Amino acid sequence: QVKLVESGGGLVQAGAALRLSCAASERTFTRSVMGWFRQAPGKEREFVASISWSAGRVAYTDSVRGRFTISRDNAKNTVYLQMNDLKPEDTAVYVCAASPPATNRHTTYNTATPYDSWGQGTQVTVSS
Repeated sequence: QVKLVESGGGLVQAGAALRLSCAASERTFTRSVMGWFRQAPGKEREFVASISWSAGRVAYTDSVRGRFTISRDNAKNTVYLQMNDLKPEDTAVYVCAASPPATNRHTTYNTATPYDSWGQGTQVTVSS
């Protein structure tokens, strides 16, 4: 498993932007599919975005497509989530996840099952 540490959360007003970072501890990160999930109070964990290890493929949930961008820097073992035009409904704890090494360079995962490493999360609060 990979140790993951998120950062970059905070309290912002609607319409603002934040960039989340997730630093991974292992070099096997470079073959891992990476994902961002979020969980709001009283709600189930929700898939947000995923990126293949080659960075050639990305996937988003419909509610963030066009506002959020996932990216990765394999040299820095870090994945990012750029969040623009934030809305109050984006308020949640955002958690980074890593899969075991994937053989297909273009694989993304939009469910939690394939991921075996999870960070502790970072709080994002968007006020109206």
